Amino acid sequence: MAEWSWVVYTVLEVLIAVTCCLGNVLVVCAVCVGIRDFLHEPTFCFLVSLAVADLLVGVAAVPLAVLLDGWVSLTPDLCLLLSCVVLVLTQASVLSLLAIAVDRYLRLHTPLRYKALATQKHTWIAVSLCWTLSCLLGFTPLFGWNNSSSKAPGSTNSSSLSSPPCNFLSVISLPFMVYFNFLGCVMAPLLVMTLLYTRIFWSLQGRLKESCAQAQASLLREKRLACSLALVLILFAVCWIPLHLMNCLLLFQGPQAVTQETLYAGILLSHANSAVNPVVYAYRIPKIQQAYNQIWRHFLVNINSLNGDKQVCRPRTSSQANHTETCASREQS
Repeated sequence: MAEWSWVVYTVLEVLIAVTCCLGNVLVVCAVCVGIRDFLHEPTFCFLVSLAVADLLVGVAAVPLAVLLDGWVSLTPDLCLLLSCVVLVLTQASVLSLLAIAVDRYLRLHTPLRYKALATQKHTWIAVSLCWTLSCLLGFTPLFGWNNSSSKAPGSTNSSSLSSPPCNFLSVISLPFMVYFNFLGCVMAPLLVMTLLYTRIFWSLQGRLKESCAQAQASLLREKRLACSLALVLILFAVCWIPLHLMNCLLLFQGPQAVTQETLYAGILLSHANSAVNPVVYAYRIPKIQQAYNQIWRHFLVNINSLNGDKQVCRPRTSSQANHTETCASREQS
């Protein structure tokens, strides 16, 4: 049963990784190429940051999750480093979502100062700070809060010679995952974002009742975008909190509290979040939807033009002639 569950888990992880890569590459292309002018809007810059984090989940986090399941033998230090990469990508997603919520709040509540604050330079500085802080928080176990540091000094040399199988929870401390990562780095930002979106929707609802018909159109667009971004936040919470709750059970009740199959399901759900986001963007954000359509039309036009060139330039053999007529000779005639 354990072998079959691992096979199913691995196959699903591969499918999720491919979907993450294709979907989020399309998002980055849509924003950076299809709607390049909107890179001046902070929200879309932060969406690119979130899409890059989701893309790296497919490129790095999913393969590492499969490897860090006890199937490869690595030194404890290398195993710890690779495990921290997964934490960095998760934290980058959280902070990108937080930056989006703060941006929408400032846009609505400080409209006069917003244009001066939300310049493209300031936006990319904020994106850089998000990733820098993600690295600092994600690589915290490297500075001592890990299971390797709790080993006896005398057993270090003997364990380093054998290079045991690498497992995420064998090197990452459960107290770190629960108290620092879950409560401090995930739940605290989620609560802040919940308060920000509550204030945003409350304010929009009040303004819609008091504004004229002309102003209501702009407010309705703002509300639709806020609903779409709030949906991304809700999906993140739904996909990631179950895995963190499993870590809580493992910490307080022991390994018997969570079966291996249940843990696999939690990991798959957390990774699936990165594959779902591009679908949300396509159906909920009109600007990105338009960019998707432009990219696909351009792609189909190129495919059709290539097929047309092949058909026109395909050599024809005459049954009465001893030579083959080429495209160039046809044009000259």
